[in-house]
Amino acid sequence: MNDDQVKSLDYLAAKYAQEIIKKTKKTGDVDNTVTKALGVLQENGVYACFLYLLAKEKDNGKVVISEMLNLLENLPFNRDKPENHSPEKVLEYINGTVTTDLERLLLSKETLEQMLIYARYGAKACSKENNDEKETPSPAGS
Repeated sequence: MNDDQVKSLDYLAAKYAQEIIKKTKKTGDVDNTVTKALGVLQENGVYACFLYLLAKEKDNGKVVISEMLNLLENLPFNRDKPENHSPEKVLEYINGTVTTDLERLLLSKETLEQMLIYARYGAKACSKENNDEKETPSPAGS
C-alpha cells in the first residue's frame, strides 16, 4: 500500500467520524456509544461491533452504523451498502462483504477503528468546547 492510499484511508476515517459528530445531538452520549463500540471492535471484531450497535445502542448506534457503512462502501473492495439498515441486512452485508476475506477484514477493522477513535476525540472536543462556552463569563456591563 503506498502513501496515497494510506492518506485516503485516513481521510475517509476522519470524514465519517466528523459526520457522526454532526449528526448526533449529545456529544457525551455519542462519546459513550463510540467508546463502547471501539472496545467491542478491538476485542471481538467487525461483526461483533455491528451486533453490539444494533442490539445495545439504539439512537446513536443508528448514526454510527450508518457512517460505518458509508466508510466501508468507500473502501476499494466493497460493494454498495444495504439500503435498508435492518439488523438482518446489515449483518448479511458485513458477513458477505467484509468477513469473507482476511485482507478485507483486516483493512476494514483498522479503518473503522481509526474512524471510531476520531469520532471519540471529536465528541470530547465538542463537549469541552460546549462546556467552555457555558463557563465563560459575559463581559462586564452586558
